[in-house]
Amino acid sequence: ARVVESGGGLVQPGGSLRLSCAASGFTLDYYAIAWFRQAPGKLREEVGCIASRDGFVHYADSVKGRFTISGDSAENAVYLQMDTLKPEDTAVYSCAARYPWYGSSCVDEDIEYNYWGQGTQVTVSS
Repeated sequence: ARVVESGGGLVQPGGSLRLSCAASGFTLDYYAIAWFRQAPGKLREEVGCIASRDGFVHYADSVKGRFTISGDSAENAVYLQMDTLKPEDTAVYSCAARYPWYGSSCVDEDIEYNYWGQGTQVTVSS
């Protein structure tokens, strides 16, 4: 079982990208998935997370209003829609899944993510 990210690339400031976190080997029914990013020389930052039980979604202040996390059970994937991208959003983006997860939240929870993706590069530059 694993999760795999895709959708990274080069985009101009103000542009958009959609990243996918596809699960294989398990079904995304009750889960928590978090998106992380890490830029060179910086600590890993959690961008946001989703807990499927009640559709709870949380975003870091740095991306609130610009990024949207959503799940698609038919595609067995979670998406990170990134709009109004800035150069400071440049980083390697990774997703991590906790499966199964029956909690109502993905914040302030002692979640140990058990599936990690390899990451996908997002570069915002003109």
